[in-house]
Amino acid sequence: MTVPIPLDGPGEVLVAVRGGSEAYTAWSATSIDRDARVVVVDTVSARGVIVERLPP
Repeated sequence: MTVPIPLDGPGEVLVAVRGGSEAYTAWSATSIDRDARVVVVDTVSARGVIVERLPP
């Protein structure tokens, strides 16, 4: 994650795509700190995703 996700707005995550990584706008039901590992659970647009914190 490159930009933390607050409760009331989007953040930004890097997603592994075709051997590289791309930045996506991300939303979550909970706030998530910068540099946390997340998993994409849904898409909302071509560049927007819903994520959850990856369990430890």
